[in-house]
Amino acid sequence: MGDLTLVEPPAQFLDRPDGTRLAYRHLNGEGPTIVFLPGYMSDMQGGKAQALATWAQAQGRAILRLDYSGCGESGGEFESGTLGVWRDDVCAVIAAVVTGPIILIGSSMGGWLMLLVAEALGDQVRALVGIAAAPDFTDWDFDAADKAAVIESGRIERPSDYGYEPMVITHDFWRSGQDNLRLTDNIAIHCPVRLIHGQQDPDVPWEISLKLAAGLCSADVQTLLVKDGDHRLSRDQDIALLIDVVAKL
Repeated sequence: MGDLTLVEPPAQFLDRPDGTRLAYRHLNGEGPTIVFLPGYMSDMQGGKAQALATWAQAQGRAILRLDYSGCGESGGEFESGTLGVWRDDVCAVIAAVVTGPIILIGSSMGGWLMLLVAEALGDQVRALVGIAAAPDFTDWDFDAADKAAVIESGRIERPSDYGYEPMVITHDFWRSGQDNLRLTDNIAIHCPVRLIHGQQDPDVPWEISLKLAAGLCSADVQTLLVKDGDHRLSRDQDIALLIDVVAKL
């Protein structure tokens, strides 16, 4: 990987019906198209997204990266974002840019969105790869005091360990999470799924990936636990594992 350099395509934009501009970068190549879904408050220029794009370019494979509304280079207000809004953003960009099958790769919250997008797009989705996937975090990561605070104040702020501004979670986002819980029942997704999770993850317990694996209807599900891996899984060896998993799919 160290010898490869990404020839970064310029950002392109899709206008939502309300005028909000959604930024994306698309590299043409062989399919299925890899679609990367960033985590909460992250964007398409993160390390894992860039590494995947670099690999895809070198292999002649198609890849689509995008920023949800209010994130990265996209327009709109971050605090207007919900799971439903961002799912629809992803589906709109895919519909505008991609013809043919896709592989969804979701990091952290992107791993929750990955499930919602896969449900929406059905057979177009050929495989899923979760990286520290965090479905239902508005439930298991919120105690009674958090829930009371977000309902009373309309938002809560949490310090970020990753160099961002404080992590703001609005009542609308929290409510959209509670309306889209997926670990409470079977998940009607039948394609191959790979879930990579670090066992030293301080943010998303690795047991969440086991619970997700158990809930998926697909028989072709593998969970890969990285004993010394953290939440970001962006070390060289973590990136190599991710690329190996994607390549085999």
